[in-house]
Amino acid sequence: MKLLFIFPAVLLISTLGFSQKSKLDTIGVPPEMLDEVLVQAVRVDADSPVTHSDIDKEELKKRNLGQDIPFLLNYLPSVVSTSDAGAGVGYTSIRVRGSDASRVNVTLNGIPFNDSESQGSFWVNLPDFTSSIENLQLQRGVGTSTNGPGAFGASLNLLTDAVSKEAYAEVSNSFGSFNTRRHNVKFGTGLLNDHIEFAGRLSAVASDGYIDRASSDLKSYFLQASYVDENTLIKAITFGGRELTYQAWNGIDKEALETNRTFNSAGMYTDSNGNLRFYDNEVDDYRQDHYQLHWNQRYNNNWSTNLGLNYTYGRGFFEQYKEDQKFSTYNFTPIEIGGEVIDRTDLIRRRWLDNDFYVINANARYKNNQLEINSGAFFSTYKGDHFGEVIWARFADDSEIRDRYYFSDATKDEFTVFSKATYRINDRWQVFADLQGRFISYKTGGITSDIVAIEVNENFKFFNPKAGVSFQIDPENQLYAYYGKAHREPARNDFEEGITTPEKLDDFELGWRYASEKVKLNSNIFYMDYKDQLVLSGELNDVGAALRTTSGSSYRLGIEIDAELQLSEKWKLMPNVALSSNKNRDFVASMDGELRKLGSSNISFSPEIVASNMLLFLPTPNFQIGFLSKYVGEQYMGNIDSEASILDSFFVNDLNIYYELRDIPVFKAIVFSGLVNNIFDVKYVSNGYFYTYDDDFSNPGTVITIEGAGYYPQAGINFLAGVTLKF
Repeated sequence: MKLLFIFPAVLLISTLGFSQKSKLDTIGVPPEMLDEVLVQAVRVDADSPVTHSDIDKEELKKRNLGQDIPFLLNYLPSVVSTSDAGAGVGYTSIRVRGSDASRVNVTLNGIPFNDSESQGSFWVNLPDFTSSIENLQLQRGVGTSTNGPGAFGASLNLLTDAVSKEAYAEVSNSFGSFNTRRHNVKFGTGLLNDHIEFAGRLSAVASDGYIDRASSDLKSYFLQASYVDENTLIKAITFGGRELTYQAWNGIDKEALETNRTFNSAGMYTDSNGNLRFYDNEVDDYRQDHYQLHWNQRYNNNWSTNLGLNYTYGRGFFEQYKEDQKFSTYNFTPIEIGGEVIDRTDLIRRRWLDNDFYVINANARYKNNQLEINSGAFFSTYKGDHFGEVIWARFADDSEIRDRYYFSDATKDEFTVFSKATYRINDRWQVFADLQGRFISYKTGGITSDIVAIEVNENFKFFNPKAGVSFQIDPENQLYAYYGKAHREPARNDFEEGITTPEKLDDFELGWRYASEKVKLNSNIFYMDYKDQLVLSGELNDVGAALRTTSGSSYRLGIEIDAELQLSEKWKLMPNVALSSNKNRDFVASMDGELRKLGSSNISFSPEIVASNMLLFLPTPNFQIGFLSKYVGEQYMGNIDSEASILDSFFVNDLNIYYELRDIPVFKAIVFSGLVNNIFDVKYVSNGYFYTYDDDFSNPGTVITIEGAGYYPQAGINFLAGVTLKF
């Protein structure tokens, strides 16, 4: 393991020792191959015994009209996407194999994107990021070792734009329903003096949203400077964004779902005259900036290394109008006006997050004709402040502006080491082994936003082994088997709920791949066995974040099949289906005032069937029409199999058109793209919440559990259309 810690110094010495012409000059390694080294440590090859899907920029750009990444991944196996505002812009989220976004590990160039405390990925902080993605890989299940929180549903790793040899410039504009619009400019200088490139993007995305007042005003940027030769790639990248999003996390009840699907209760209050009004700035206002430095080095045909540094700065707040709040909650002293003691007031508050995230990531790779070894070390430190301010109050004591009515700070350190190897025994057999150790320290203290003391000082040590084998039956057929163990530490919300036990997962996968000239087929069976899985309870906290509960023993058993069928020269069919059984084995819940052992029950938000299809018509190489279909089966929003918690199945269809006009004066090309979502105007709901509470008032002496549910309706038929000018 000494190599892991000394190789940055070796890398520096070796680079300085290179002559102007090296052995690799005869190989002619293109820049894009060096770019791939950025994510090599967290990715797998096509014939690896790991269940995965790959998407490149050519496929992404056909539907990239301003919607967030979860909606562009919607047609991958076992994926379900949803949007608070109902149209794919603003707060969006993804589930894979029934696991929510906090359990999907996301890395950007090998750097974790998941928030260290909540463990979620908030794509609204990086609007239009798809326009700067070179390619991505979604690994379902535990997958291979990665950086950041453990993958309990999937891991998604993204590679940003590769170095371009040729200069380019692009201007894109798109418009659509709900006053949605996306504008961006991209440029690249190409290789200057055969070694240096500058590239970048500026974007603005805005939408009024399908849901009332669920508006989004989003800005983002991406800039990179690169140095490349046959042996070296150095990239300095900065990207980030600011989002100003009107809150839409309350959802609606069943009555509103039937009578007023777009109703939004966020910001609702009654003025002094008894009139119902909505506060115009009930918003989420957040900025996030990322700074990355990557140094990839190839020493010879066998050895290469990567050193990555990252700093992420995030800061912002929720702003809320709150009625009839207790003075004591905000550290106000009661006041007397006209002989009356005032101890309640209407007010406007802001709940702040201010955080810094530092990363150093180092990997070394050895590869020959039979053996490939990737080893590395990762260290991150996160520091975050949580605090609240009152910026206006109808009645207040002598408090000062910027006084904080709660404050807590948090520190999270993580150190990870891994080594993974693939050995090709012969032309048919290859074996894979992957060992990872994660060491986590999390500390937080102070007062939470619920005005409750919090004191956490926890350390976790996880060992996550993985192994697999692939067998090539013949040139067209391959079988593989995989086993992976994963652990996850609780998130901040879990600690606030008194949960301190980490989760454990054993993931077993068996797969068959078939590839011929006209047919590609991937199929796999998975069995994911959990201990102390933190399943979504169905409930939300007061800022719309999902709460979780420990399920004891649970499992997910399923089969996934996806295919690509070349029906003719111009027609292609790309279906996939996932069938699964997702069960808690010994779930315990409080019902009617007592704890009950329910035994087997369905895991929340885990439909038994998720299916997609893409029917593509390509009359010419630069013209494509796609008919896209998505079916998500019935699912429970809680874990007690209550009829009140059922989220109905839905089947929606989209139409996508893409045409590139080439060989024209002035421009390299003009691209026309369009997307008609939900073309049959289906009234459907993709997400919701479920809650219970005990009522002992209506019948004294008897406790009755009351159940309720909320829903997030999605838009009916809507469209997006765009034009891109390429220079």
